Amino acid sequence: MTAHTQIDALIVGAGPAGLMAAEVISAAGFSVIVAEAKPSPARKFLMAGKSGLNLTKNEPRAPFLAAYDPIPDTLREALMEFGPKQVITWAEGLGQEMFTGSSGRVFPKVMKASPLLRAWLSRLDAQGVDLRRNWRMTALGDAVCFDTPEGPVQVNAKTVVLALGGASWARLGSNGAWLDLVSPYVALAPFMASNVGILRDWSPHMTRHFGAPLKGVCLTSGAYSTRGECVISARGIEGGGVYAVTRGLRAGAPLRIDLLPDWSEERVKQTLIQRKSKETLTTFLKRAFRLPPEKIALMLECAGPKPTDLYAALKHLEITDIRLRPMDEAISTAGGVCFDSLSDDLAAKPRPDLFFAGEMLDWDAPTGGYLLTACLATGRLAGQGAIKALS
Repeated sequence: MTAHTQIDALIVGAGPAGLMAAEVISAAGFSVIVAEAKPSPARKFLMAGKSGLNLTKNEPRAPFLAAYDPIPDTLREALMEFGPKQVITWAEGLGQEMFTGSSGRVFPKVMKASPLLRAWLSRLDAQGVDLRRNWRMTALGDAVCFDTPEGPVQVNAKTVVLALGGASWARLGSNGAWLDLVSPYVALAPFMASNVGILRDWSPHMTRHFGAPLKGVCLTSGAYSTRGECVISARGIEGGGVYAVTRGLRAGAPLRIDLLPDWSEERVKQTLIQRKSKETLTTFLKRAFRLPPEKIALMLECAGPKPTDLYAALKHLEITDIRLRPMDEAISTAGGVCFDSLSDDLAAKPRPDLFFAGEMLDWDAPTGGYLLTACLATGRLAGQGAIKALS
């Protein structure tokens, strides 16, 4: 077995959290190896950027932090130190011109992830970071062992940062296979799907609405509510609107949709009494409320062709007979390494040279820039902790 010695820091995982830890540590003058199990780094990051890289959310601190509720204290502190403004400044420092959309979401002007990643990898290379591809971790002890294209390798590092992702998108490297390796050092919470669509078996009359967006709706599940957009698909409902209430659905709360969120209770009720005696329900809904076909179809599917309470069907439509999609179809996961088993700088309490960052930590947040910001912030915090341990 080949052995690498005299390494200050070993980073396992080349996603946003791992690369940020590598940037922080190498900038302080320490030697860094980044080990990535896949042939190329940041695959999930690149996939997320295919439809426009939503890097962060430009909004005041209070609502930004509320998106992570219930938020662990350590994560709160990390985000207060490296939140939306700092993320934007960091990206601009990599030569990426940023813009904020009408919803507060922040994107590179080019909309893609690849130019930012190339600039980032170039910076890390200039700082002496040694990126090793196709290195799969097989053991974690005083030394860290890997299977590599050149055969087994053992790395003896003064500090180790693990940034191995959660348990979604296995094909991109986030498969949760590290649980047994880290369990001697930290407490673990079971993985659960987050930011995931719902499954529902539709009746045949819904077929023509597959692919139709539900715009201008408000979705609620338990304590979680959002104004957003989602899409009716052959398998159920997906999209940012439903992703944002996953935490409520996971807890067993029903999913309800307000089809007319801009209409007051009084306005809806006054309009309902204006229905003409011979007017069909569909015609009335189109005329009086200007509901598009997909909203009418969804209401009739879930409330029945003759709703007993038309007001409730419009303002509190319960989407019945649903279940969450499998975890490997989720954008992210909750669960993983418990914050209570870590120090304030994300080191394992029984092993102060071993740090954790990114989605392998037990936190949860909706899409919209919150996921990437927390990965960057925790990677930075773990990197700072490693510097303290090395100093």
